[in-house]
Amino acid sequence: MNEERGSANERESASDSESSNTEVSESPDTEPSSPEASDPEPSESTDTAPADEVGSEQKTEPQPGVPDPDMGGDGSDVPPDVRKYARFKKVDGAQYDRVNDFLRERTHITAREWAIARLCSDFRTETGVEMTKIGENLPELVPFMTDTYTPQAVNQARSSFEGKVRKAGATFLYGAMCDFFTAEELDDVMYEATEVAKFLLEVEGVDLAVEDELEAEERISTVMREVRDASRELRDQDD
Repeated sequence: MNEERGSANERESASDSESSNTEVSESPDTEPSSPEASDPEPSESTDTAPADEVGSEQKTEPQPGVPDPDMGGDGSDVPPDVRKYARFKKVDGAQYDRVNDFLRERTHITAREWAIARLCSDFRTETGVEMTKIGENLPELVPFMTDTYTPQAVNQARSSFEGKVRKAGATFLYGAMCDFFTAEELDDVMYEATEVAKFLLEVEGVDLAVEDELEAEERISTVMREVRDASRELRDQDD
């Protein structure tokens, strides 16, 4: 009898031990990790970082069957105008690094500055830019962006874009006015710049009619000829 009681006690002890182990092993699955831990907010100082750090849009793959918090869950929380947004469809499936490398070879802006500058133009209202909406829905709006942004990060990227455009404009005009380029060389510079700008617009989904392209190129050429003539007159006056 004592042996039977001992065996029964051992079976009960073993059963309790298995139950305890089961609860411990199932505990992590019932406590999902927080989105902030797996997908941190992007740094607002990435524009001053090296190129390999700037082009590092990374994201932890969502678990199967679990709504992706960065993509608006099941889509019910995504605003209607965000769901209808149709820019950048030509780069569906493109990686951030690839887009970033393309831009760095031809411009001074990064992929995030390009995307956010366009979004700030498209989501501009009478009272300002909807930066919160842009930041919260960034992965839904732009295929190659995988992180949500704070309004402050959106504003920082927009300001960085604006600053780079102003500096590039000053550099270009100085090159045109200082007589470093001949008229033919300056035309080549303008042609290359126009082709890159048109390509970016086409990728965004802007339809450019041939007539509009020719008119824009002619207007730019006219302005640059006037800049060269005015610069030459200024130099002659100084002499």
